[in-house]
Amino acid sequence: MTQLKCVAIDDEPLSLALIREYISRSPSLRLLQTFEDAVSGAEFLRHNPVDLLFVDINMPDINGMDLVRSLEEKPTVIFITAYKKFAVEGFELEAMDYLLKPVDYDRFSKAVKRAVTYHEYKNGTHAGQEESLFVRSEYKMVKIDLRNIAYIEGLEDYIRIHLATGKPIMTLMTLKAVLDKLPGEQFRRIHRSYIVPLNRVVSVLNRKAMLDTGTELPISDSYASVIDDWKNR
Repeated sequence: MTQLKCVAIDDEPLSLALIREYISRSPSLRLLQTFEDAVSGAEFLRHNPVDLLFVDINMPDINGMDLVRSLEEKPTVIFITAYKKFAVEGFELEAMDYLLKPVDYDRFSKAVKRAVTYHEYKNGTHAGQEESLFVRSEYKMVKIDLRNIAYIEGLEDYIRIHLATGKPIMTLMTLKAVLDKLPGEQFRRIHRSYIVPLNRVVSVLNRKAMLDTGTELPISDSYASVIDDWKNR
């Protein structure tokens, strides 16, 4: 079983005690240390490898986000805060998740499970890593089953991942970046604005691809070779 080495930093003793208790109830976590001041916590992190960091945002000596920015080797981060306004900035720092005080154990567990899955995915130890894609959306990391992707649409700096079941997922990423994360034998770019799973293409006619969801997408001249790839499957 994967076990993440973790550290918790919070200047509020009661909040820190609660996180410490929650960690003790989580078999997938191993607590290395807790700190009530960010300076000591940052010093520990600079000299000790850590997988997961729980850190309060609004602290008197160093803001939790500034602490994370200062680290050369950044662990996976779950921010703890009493203010929703910090969520956007946390997203920009690529936080795994953020927990609002008072932290509920069920919500804590969901964040930890997401962190463990992402750790396994990133390190190649997750059995289903080739079947999943992780993206950041709505201020947290989201796991997407590749089999549920209908197609991916590029929107300048963002992409919209259309799903066969469920609402589309928006994330700050380019089509090229997401294509690099996808298995090349399954997904192909057919247009400057579209990526499709080849197994969802049911017909190709007049440079248009019909998907099994009923969506019709254009195939540009630059990506016409995808037609041959689809026919040869």
